[in-house]
Amino acid sequence: MKKLKYAIAAALLMITISAVQAQEKTKLIGNKPRSGSANSSFDLVKGYQIGIKMSAGHKPVQLLKLNFDVDNQSKDSLKFKVNVYDFNDVTPGENLVKQDIVSAIPTGKNRVTVNLEPYNIKAKGHILVAIEWLNNYNGDNHFAIGLFNGGTYYFKDNHWKKIAVAGVDFNVLVRKLKG
Repeated sequence: MKKLKYAIAAALLMITISAVQAQEKTKLIGNKPRSGSANSSFDLVKGYQIGIKMSAGHKPVQLLKLNFDVDNQSKDSLKFKVNVYDFNDVTPGENLVKQDIVSAIPTGKNRVTVNLEPYNIKAKGHILVAIEWLNNYNGDNHFAIGLFNGGTYYFKDNHWKKIAVAGVDFNVLVRKLKG
C-alpha cells in the first residue's frame, strides 16, 4: 500500500513537471548563430545603432536572450544598450524596451549573450533588435554576418538605413506566451 502511494505521488510529480515544461516552449528567432566566415564593421559612434529585423511570430512571445558573435579589436570594452522596436516593414516604430539594458563587448573575439528575461519584453509580428553604442570608441569591430539573410539595419545621422545583402548574426531566444 505504501509503495502504491509513492508510485502515485511520483506519477503526479512527473505529470506536473511535464505540464510546466510544455508551457516553457522556446525558439530561436533572427539569424543563425555562427562565427561567420564573413564579417562587417560598423562606426563606433555614440548613438549609432546596428540591428536586424526578426519575425517574433503571430502569437506573443517574451524575449529571453540576445546572442551574437563579434571581434572587438579596440583597446576598450564597447558599452552598448539593447533596443527592440516594433517594425512595420518599412521603418522601426516604438521601442518596446522600457528600462535601459546595458552590456559591453570585451576586447577580442566573443560570443555575447545579454539576458533580456528580467525586462519582460513582449512582442509579436516583426521587430527590429538593435544595439546602440553608448560612447565614441577608437578601434574596430567585426560582427559575424550571413549573406542574403534579410540585411542589416543601422541608425546613423538621425535616420535608419539598410544594408540589403548581409545581415549580422543577431538572434534572440524567445518563450511562447499563452494568448
